[in-house]
Amino acid sequence: MDSVKPPPHGFGDPHVQDDEPMAYVRKPVTSAHSIDLSKGSISALDSAAFGPNGTVVHGRFGEISADATATIPLEYLALLRPAAEGVAALREISEASKSATGTVLVYGASRPAGMAAVQLASSSGNAVVAVVDGQHSGHDEMVDTIKGLTAEPGTAVAEEYALCKANFRDLVEKTVAGDDFTASDFDSNQFLSDFKANLLAYTEAYPNDLPAAVDAEQLKFVGKEKDRANFKANMTAYLSQYQPGAAPIDPAQLDANFTVDQYELFKKKFGIQTTAVISGGDGVTNTDYFAPAEIVSRMAAQPEIVEKAAGGGYPFEFSIKKNSPATTPETKGGAIVGAIIEVTPELSVACEAVAAAKSLRGKAEALQFLTEGQRNAHAAASSVIAQARKAGAPIRTVGGSLPGLDAIQKPSEKDVAAALDAMAIGDDGSSRLNYFIQVYRASDFPVYEDYAIHRASEPLSGPRQIVVTK
Repeated sequence: MDSVKPPPHGFGDPHVQDDEPMAYVRKPVTSAHSIDLSKGSISALDSAAFGPNGTVVHGRFGEISADATATIPLEYLALLRPAAEGVAALREISEASKSATGTVLVYGASRPAGMAAVQLASSSGNAVVAVVDGQHSGHDEMVDTIKGLTAEPGTAVAEEYALCKANFRDLVEKTVAGDDFTASDFDSNQFLSDFKANLLAYTEAYPNDLPAAVDAEQLKFVGKEKDRANFKANMTAYLSQYQPGAAPIDPAQLDANFTVDQYELFKKKFGIQTTAVISGGDGVTNTDYFAPAEIVSRMAAQPEIVEKAAGGGYPFEFSIKKNSPATTPETKGGAIVGAIIEVTPELSVACEAVAAAKSLRGKAEALQFLTEGQRNAHAAASSVIAQARKAGAPIRTVGGSLPGLDAIQKPSEKDVAAALDAMAIGDDGSSRLNYFIQVYRASDFPVYEDYAIHRASEPLSGPRQIVVTK
């Protein structure tokens, strides 16, 4: 053993690998900043920096204790203002409507404050109907993601869906009242009448003098003259694999003898036949031949005895005699609590232009001279506002103000604390408030700061929030 020399780092000691001389060592991150598009620079107010003793100093809300930010990424804290605004908006509409839970309408659901409102409202037991504005409505994955952040019966739609006020109204009403999965106009006699009409039409379209129940056009010869002699024999052999046509049925006899009870008995026979075909046969049922019109004709000529349990004995079997109970639990969102409107640049321009016009014609002309994106934003937000006003629910704007609507008050300390609590990552690795963030490490490459501002200023900057770290 003395001849075997120990490794240079010794036995039991951790091996420290030598640093690669050419490897780049990242600089530690000390602060995170969001982008201020109005100034075209990184924001000093919407920023977070590490302070003494593990605290975090926020540019807008001051020093935050280390306990409150222990499990929150520094990049998230740069978005603390919109998160707190989302909390404040939910609190204000709940207080104004005096409703703890219900249906919350949100426009601009992919924006920071709107996304916070969607997630926190859903986690608080509300049903959320969210509208993704035109900036991200063309991104299908983002719309589906916002939809996934809502809880049943809430949902999310693109801005283009909300342009049709009737569709959006129906969606909101369905969310508020729930879906009724039971048929309200159940009529056994109407079902029987429709079946008889379809059966008579079938026997007329496919009579039994045809080789099979196919369109008569299939029997016309359209080939070359040399093939005419064998056409009929070949076609008859080919069509033998299909079901034969139906013999004529006496309408008076059918109407007199084929009752609702007989129809339900026929449906049971049809169910046995289809089950045997799908399952590969039960050894009794002939899976190669089944002529429904022939069966109905026999039953009309000589009605069969109907057993008491002829049909409707299976949980998902459709019965023509009684309405089946709903098998899907009905979920209701409840009355509309309020609406939250995230002020986007397109929406702000459109609302100011319309508000500046005094007459109805002036408002129409103002909309005409707007861009399509601005008009769509105004129309979609108007659909949300109309539903809230119809229900007498409060409306609050976040991220700015709009003419004729109430903006939220400055978020209180409790709102900030609630936002921090929602951002905190639990033991299971999840949190109630999440964002899609793209980080530009300007601490390592200073040019990334200018590049991040450029990307955030693009017309369609993408479905994420840009944060610059230093």
